[in-house]
Amino acid sequence: MKKSILALPACVVLTTLVYADAVFVNGPMKFRPIAASAYEQTTSDPAILNSKPWVIPKGFTQHIISDESDLDIYPNSGDWTDMNTVNETGKHAGRYLYRTHEVRPGAGSYLGGAVSVVDLKTGKAKILAQRADWEALDGLVWTPWRSILFAEETITAQFPDPDAPRAQSGMLYEMKFEKDAPTEVKEIKVRPMLGSLAHEGIEIDEEGNVYVIDEDRKGSIYKFVPNSYGDLSSGQLYVLRVKNGMKIGQAEWVALDMNQAQINARVAAQAVNATPFCRPEDLERIRNTLYAALTCEDATDPNNIDGPGAILAVKLGAVPKVSYFVQPGVNVPFEIKPTNTTRGVTGFMRPDNLANGPDGKLWIVEDNDNSDIWVAVPDEDGDGYSDGVHLFASLKDKSAEGTGIYFGKDPHTLFVNIQHSETGNDKTIAITPKSHHKSRD
Repeated sequence: MKKSILALPACVVLTTLVYADAVFVNGPMKFRPIAASAYEQTTSDPAILNSKPWVIPKGFTQHIISDESDLDIYPNSGDWTDMNTVNETGKHAGRYLYRTHEVRPGAGSYLGGAVSVVDLKTGKAKILAQRADWEALDGLVWTPWRSILFAEETITAQFPDPDAPRAQSGMLYEMKFEKDAPTEVKEIKVRPMLGSLAHEGIEIDEEGNVYVIDEDRKGSIYKFVPNSYGDLSSGQLYVLRVKNGMKIGQAEWVALDMNQAQINARVAAQAVNATPFCRPEDLERIRNTLYAALTCEDATDPNNIDGPGAILAVKLGAVPKVSYFVQPGVNVPFEIKPTNTTRGVTGFMRPDNLANGPDGKLWIVEDNDNSDIWVAVPDEDGDGYSDGVHLFASLKDKSAEGTGIYFGKDPHTLFVNIQHSETGNDKTIAITPKSHHKSRD
């Protein structure tokens, strides 16, 4: 049964309501959804945008983890702080927050892509690695074997990697650390076997398989199976193909030509009729389901490459099953932007990054103005759709977007970045319940 959107009373001012959503969303981040996107609270006041840039639920607080006042990697442009992860295992687990920076060639005096790290205990931030040939660093994940994977979101590479000179798009890299020293880089290796793509989302399953996406308007979802657990230097890359030729239904993983995949995995996927989605950006695995944020997907018109977006769910197993998990007009409203003469409707548009909540809920941030954070609860009635999609936060900085939402070791702390801020000060924010924040002071 498809979920129905509740009608708004005719007397309601639409800029102040999402829909009839007055319930508490339970869990470690228990909250009552905010009433609306930050349309009416949009500001360019740097005092606000550098301290309280998000509209958040009552009982929560927000504070800066790191911004360009303590680490300014690109002095002539914003730092475009993008994705987050922490050292999830090993010595000092949870202490260090790693970030990619999505700065592209042409932005100020281009210094090359960078990965930074923030010591959450001391607050000190530093560049972990930077190279002139890295472009638009985006995807980022901590591996079970204690390295980090990061990747370039580049459709057409301007600076090919010297160790993968034939690659036409972005590459995926693995950073390994000295033993028990998660801020001391031992080596960085390009991993061409995972495909030359416009990379963003990266996810890993319990068998050590790595899932990646192609952030293209006809992009696909990929699965890399290594020959040996934790060794990404060899293996087979597969692409997702829905068997009925549509976007949803039973699917299969189809092996790619590995020579072509290392040059341009998009071409290799097209050669086997892989299922195209509209700008798959981030991936998140929760138990046996892989979720993908499709930024411009139109679930009602597969030919539309400028839709409102949707969240895809891929049930993993011998026969994968693909469905829409969040779909505007089904279990969340469509967004209607307010104008000078018309009221808007808060709704779902351009989902970008995903996070696995501490209790299995899916957290979603939009690439939109105003950028919203939504929380989708699991599908308990078995129809494939989330049983509730609730508005957690909205960004007052209209020119910016929230990125890299992530829960580390602390189930009460949501990390989220703000890039290309109106203030020119890109930053990493932590949002926590006030009671939890006080208990840590």
